[in-house]
Amino acid sequence: MLALAHRIQDSLDAGRERDRAAVARKLRVTRARITQLLDILLLAPDLQELVLHMEAVDGAEPTTERALRIVARESRWARQRAAWAWMVEEE
Repeated sequence: MLALAHRIQDSLDAGRERDRAAVARKLRVTRARITQLLDILLLAPDLQELVLHMEAVDGAEPTTERALRIVARESRWARQRAAWAWMVEEE
């Protein structure tokens, strides 16, 4: 999902898509869903790198998008890292 979020944001930045509503229509989801996806781009860059390099185990994703959004809610990257550490520890 993080890679998709980057592709969506790149399309918006490059002007290939007019706005989030246009992306939502194209993907047949709600604007709220697009916002949820783009919210994970608020993760600290090092955490995004970790997520992008995680591998699925037996077809199961190593973490959920919802968990990533919870971590991304923290406005400070140091707090995100602490939330990430706690999340990883709990799994």
